[in-house]
Amino acid sequence: MSKITFIGAGSTVFVKNVLGDCMMVPALSGFEFALYDIDAKRMDESHKLLTQLASTLKADVHIKSYSDRKEALRGAKYVFNAIQVGGYKPSTVIDFEIPKKYGLRQTIADTVGIGGIFRALRTIPVMLDFTKDIEEVAPDALFMNYTNPMATLMGAIQQHSNVQSVGLCHSVQICTKDLFKNLGMEHDRIEEKIAGINHMAWLLEVKQDGIDLYPEIKRRAKEKQEKERHYDMVRFKLMEHFGYYVTESSEHNAEYHPYFIKSKYPELIEQLNIPLDEYPRRCEEQIANWQKVQKTLMSDGVQHTRSKEYGSRIVEAIETNQPFKFGGNLLNTGNLITNLPTKATVEVPCIADRSGITPTFVGELPLQLAGLNHTNIHSQLLTIEAAVTKKKEFIYQAALLDPHTKAELSIDDIVSMCDELIDAHGDYLPTYQ
Repeated sequence: MSKITFIGAGSTVFVKNVLGDCMMVPALSGFEFALYDIDAKRMDESHKLLTQLASTLKADVHIKSYSDRKEALRGAKYVFNAIQVGGYKPSTVIDFEIPKKYGLRQTIADTVGIGGIFRALRTIPVMLDFTKDIEEVAPDALFMNYTNPMATLMGAIQQHSNVQSVGLCHSVQICTKDLFKNLGMEHDRIEEKIAGINHMAWLLEVKQDGIDLYPEIKRRAKEKQEKERHYDMVRFKLMEHFGYYVTESSEHNAEYHPYFIKSKYPELIEQLNIPLDEYPRRCEEQIANWQKVQKTLMSDGVQHTRSKEYGSRIVEAIETNQPFKFGGNLLNTGNLITNLPTKATVEVPCIADRSGITPTFVGELPLQLAGLNHTNIHSQLLTIEAAVTKKKEFIYQAALLDPHTKAELSIDDIVSMCDELIDAHGDYLPTYQ
């Protein structure tokens, strides 16, 4: 029996989206859906939900929960990962509150910056343990990662394991649709080209019936910036000065660059509608609303509409040999983007079919876009070095190179902040030399 394994199966809503989508793929009839999570209660909730959903959809799949990770992975053909090491409490709270003491404010803190660095340091050792298990008991499996920080985690996996892997993110597939909706433009017959790094990939080309739409996009964006405060002001500001629209949201990009969250210019927070402490706020709302959501999910006759997630479509393409194009995160091997480092994890158009995942060649990014990507890449690479070598100096260097962090704090404060974060995370981190 072929097998799809979901690690982090306590993420019930996301499990429903990804494995619910897989239930709607005829080519996966007869597959086992293997669930694994360190939280047995949450995994049991996901198991019950999927059982009900399989009944509603009349899906011929076998759902099984495992308490042993290696057994959950054994013989898997596909593996999905959606873990969060340390959770909202204590780890995310620590990632926000200690930097705040030093005057360093964040919005999401899961990609780069001090929060992204420490989320990666907690997660990389766990993920590399996963890959060791996969190499042993499922050597031909395709590992599909949804966990952030995407570029750093995928870089660690692809540099330090032999597992076939690809990182999947929501930002590429919704980029132009959300942009066009925001600007009141019709999103049909669109041709687009997107490439860069995760959460900082660029809409390099966007055409409709062969006509370049960027002049109209920029005209409407300028009008909107002048008339109203809105949720995309940071991205429009970047497009105004660097020429291209970035895939990930304004609240994310506000902390990827040194221009926006500045103690010297506090008025920018209001002017550009930057939501400080946004991720903790979302977490609190989700916790408060979970019982209501849980009740809805666990109701008899629970329904599912196939989501926009790439996962099931990649699996379907491999099983049926019907090609599927998507934005994937892979190592820049062979210089897919020629003016980014070969060790960087890049987000480029990929094709899935029976032969697996094939990335496409992009070539050079416009120089200014490559420059912005570089400012994040080197901090990511140093974070990987820290996680693999267990040397504290690389943690300091990753933080010292982060654009937002170094724009706000001195060297001594950055080092002191890192030491405090290491102590606060305790056993969620290995011992560093």
